[in-house]
Amino acid sequence: MRYDGILGRVTVNGTKYFLPDGITLIRQSGRNNDVLAKGLYNEVRILCWVLTNPQNHDLKAKHIKATWGKRCNKLLFMSTVEDPELGTIALPVPEGRNNLWGKTKEAFKYIYKHHLNEADWFFKADDDTYTIVENMRFLLYPYSPNTPIYFGCRYRKFVKQGYMSGGAGYVLSKEALRRFVEKALPNKTLCMENSYGAEDVEIGKCLENVEVIAGDSRDIKGRGRFFPFTPRHHLFPNKDKSLWYWDFVYYKTHEGLNCCSDYAVSFHYMRPKELYLLEYLIYNFHPYGIIYEHEPLPHKIEAI
Repeated sequence: MRYDGILGRVTVNGTKYFLPDGITLIRQSGRNNDVLAKGLYNEVRILCWVLTNPQNHDLKAKHIKATWGKRCNKLLFMSTVEDPELGTIALPVPEGRNNLWGKTKEAFKYIYKHHLNEADWFFKADDDTYTIVENMRFLLYPYSPNTPIYFGCRYRKFVKQGYMSGGAGYVLSKEALRRFVEKALPNKTLCMENSYGAEDVEIGKCLENVEVIAGDSRDIKGRGRFFPFTPRHHLFPNKDKSLWYWDFVYYKTHEGLNCCSDYAVSFHYMRPKELYLLEYLIYNFHPYGIIYEHEPLPHKIEAI
């Protein structure tokens, strides 16, 4: 590894990486060198909010706080009861699966009111989702937060441009969040005003109605990055074509070791023990003598 100056560029095994402005590069020894990740932490600020409920505070949500949640620039837990230890926000919506849409609307309204300027991107996840936040920053890096766009596991039903799976998580740009709260929610012809309904479908309709783009999150090899099931279920998929997933998924999917991007962002239906398993495999486990090279950061895209 060679640093080419205090600002701008670092070379790793002959590959040049252009870093965000303002990063001071410090030579690091040992196996961990996270200068790129630290640079993107400041360049691509992500607020993560987790949709949970009182029953799952201790059962699920606290394990997100102990694992991937700490890598967000800001982490919020949205529930219906305050929990000082977890730090939940009690939303004014009745509990229950039939009110997930209502909770989602109130959560984004709360974030818009209290935290809009603390992040550039706003990621919603369930309390059984595992997220590799560094890979989300890599995905989002070329896009301006002023572009009305959002990303996730794209489904093709119900919404003309498709919508993003709620379980796999979806991330809105600052402009997408602004349009959702300022334009879509106040207008019942653009957004359903009731609390019941499938939150991912309903927000997909609202965002399309205010011209927010359903982004393509696949990598350069056409592999997905957001996943509605566990890694095992995508490595060894259920090939029964009557399974709802095959009728919903927007893009052609791969299977086996080619199922998922090397820079996958999220997996759903993860049990607490599986959160720690991925935490270990991603951040602690290393094959001795192998150094992985990362793809160079892409060029920035001007805001649409």
